[in-house]
Amino acid sequence: MKYAEPLIKARLIKRYKRFLADVELFELDEETQQPKQMTIHTANTGSMTGCALPGSIVWISNSHNLKRKYLYSWELSTVQDASSKEGSLIGINTLLANKLVKEAIEKGYISELAEVKKIDTEVPYGAENSRIDLLVTQNNGQQCYIEVKNVTASFEPGVAAFPDAVTARGTRHLRELELMVQQGHRGIILFCVQREDIKQVRAAAEIDPLYAQTLAQVKKNGVEVLAYGVRFSSDPTPSEINLTTKLSTQLTPKYIFE
Repeated sequence: MKYAEPLIKARLIKRYKRFLADVELFELDEETQQPKQMTIHTANTGSMTGCALPGSIVWISNSHNLKRKYLYSWELSTVQDASSKEGSLIGINTLLANKLVKEAIEKGYISELAEVKKIDTEVPYGAENSRIDLLVTQNNGQQCYIEVKNVTASFEPGVAAFPDAVTARGTRHLRELELMVQQGHRGIILFCVQREDIKQVRAAAEIDPLYAQTLAQVKKNGVEVLAYGVRFSSDPTPSEINLTTKLSTQLTPKYIFE
């Protein structure tokens, strides 16, 4: 997926009130000759653990929507990485996760979802008044109910963790997927990891033990657990993000996928 236009480089001052952040642009104000500062919107309402460090480089987009109170949106963060002076990129815009997964399926990047006839979004399903992120119908008529979870947290090198906060809604989605499997469909939880420095994914049982326990249970009962990571294209400004890399979920015994 290509960004609509080049992103703008800035330095994070602070994030607050869940939806807001203050940043400092690298361009100078014409009058004061000091770096411009502005308040931007963030679509990520989670804790953003490790993704919102004051002083770090961030990338923002211009909505060009004059009806918005905050014209600019936070798209990317960076995390320190020995291989890069400014660090590895992290996509923090949770609104992109479903689009990235849908596009990856359409382009054939998700090997477990081949021969796709059609993809529907936000379809009501289950017994608890839920809506599925993606409903994939394969050529053979098999229906695949896919819940997409955006993952940005990492508490150890190369390993991403979900969730980064207690998620009763996420646990409910797992139960709904299990019900779909019982009815003869495919139920899939797909972790969309918007960062390049990750090789494996685990459930953050230390943050939400109920979610981790439920994930282990539904996996045993036929719900498929998939994880894919992104690759960014930069020239030098980040211009494109694609979900192309299958990630391991075969972790050490203390983690949930064993």
